[in-house]
Amino acid sequence: MTWKQVFTSSVGKKLVMGLTGISLILFLIVHASLNACIWANDGGEMFNHAAHFMGGNVVPRILEIGLFGGIILHIFQGYLLTLENRSKRTVGYAVNYADGSKWYSRSMGLLGTLILLFLIIHLAHFWFPNRSSQGFLLGPEINLYEKMKLEFSQLWVVIVYILGCISLGYHLAHGFQSAFKTMGVHNKKYNLMLSSIGYGFSVFISIAFILMPLSFYFGWVS
Repeated sequence: MTWKQVFTSSVGKKLVMGLTGISLILFLIVHASLNACIWANDGGEMFNHAAHFMGGNVVPRILEIGLFGGIILHIFQGYLLTLENRSKRTVGYAVNYADGSKWYSRSMGLLGTLILLFLIIHLAHFWFPNRSSQGFLLGPEINLYEKMKLEFSQLWVVIVYILGCISLGYHLAHGFQSAFKTMGVHNKKYNLMLSSIGYGFSVFISIAFILMPLSFYFGWVS
């Protein structure tokens, strides 16, 4: 397969979606682990140290560029595949759906759009203010813990984040399995295990992220 086919052929687009999907799953694990530091309940000391490491060192900042590239590519290829699938009267990017498929597996484009809107709000709340304070280079950062306390004191923000995390959970419920199947992890012996891990991961990640704004809003952390 040539580089052109990777980005233009149906198989190539599915491969890109699978690879970027897996990389984004790994990012979610790291992001959730870092944010879980808020539950140390130490006034944000542990969380701010972890956030400073990610935002104040060269290697994480370089990886950050790759992350944004992966997100953009995932979104772009996802929309292209959605349009192609609609034109062929099929849905999805890794499996050929049969009757009785889950609604969220038929709605990956819609869920992806909701997540994109949520991501823009999330970046506007935290990433842009922090990076702009650094001049988008390595420099002084804002107190992200205090910023989280401020943003999540507003009920509408908490509701938006909850809805965004629910959309992410449903997107992952299908996307996790689909990404690994696209990469060739697909046989009867492992299908049930892969499906169980995918559903478990989607539930765990969405609940973990939902609990974060709730923890600030209800004062579970100080």
